[in-house]
Amino acid sequence: MNRINQKLQSTKKLLSIYFTAGYPKLNNTVSIIQDLEKSGVDFIEIGLPFSDPLADGPTIQESSTIALKNGMTTEILFEQLKNIRKTVSIPLVIMGYFNPMMQYGVEAFCKKCAEIGIDGLIIPDLPVKEYNENYKAIFDKYNLINVFLITPQTSGERIRFIDEISNGFIYMVSSASVTGTQNTFGNTQNEYFERIGAMNLKSPQIIGFGISNAETFQQATKYAKGAIIGSAFIKHLNENGTNKIAEFVKSIRK
Repeated sequence: MNRINQKLQSTKKLLSIYFTAGYPKLNNTVSIIQDLEKSGVDFIEIGLPFSDPLADGPTIQESSTIALKNGMTTEILFEQLKNIRKTVSIPLVIMGYFNPMMQYGVEAFCKKCAEIGIDGLIIPDLPVKEYNENYKAIFDKYNLINVFLITPQTSGERIRFIDEISNGFIYMVSSASVTGTQNTFGNTQNEYFERIGAMNLKSPQIIGFGISNAETFQQATKYAKGAIIGSAFIKHLNENGTNKIAEFVKSIRK
């Protein structure tokens, strides 16, 4: 069974942390992953930096810019992660845009992910219909879960289709804005969370965008299986380097 599905069977609320590979320094990737696991994170999203990250807010965009200047590439990320399963057992997901994967070759990219122990991919700009028609068979071949995003504007029909073809969790974007632009949830978000909950989808939902502290983590996980923190962790790395990762995770879990 895929590690993501194993983790989703847990009875606790799940915490996922996103960080940009190659940030703050090129060779920080593996140590950040190891420290996050030791700190009790349930799974990790590894951001593959891209020059035009449409869904990312300024904090993650800046981290991507720095990572690219540091020299991060798809090939370097795969080289850094080649032995990651010797020390890390929790699910690992690569979040990136489709262009670098196409340049690498979609099947070659998926094959490499499987070889090094990546469990899933999040590709915000890959249309769900195109994935289903052209790439799903490749993902299935390499036991990779493709995680789809929904927003408050996603139609019920589309959500049902995403739920039907998903084999992991659904990434539930808390608002229509980019990442890192809010630090609390209002009535609009809560109504959206309740509406999705009432749909009784087969796929668990994990909420991202706007989770930045213990309060928003608890608020989000009231409605969903877990929550994803990205921009707040990038800001923590920017301010503290890689020395206080455990303190950050503890502050969310308190």
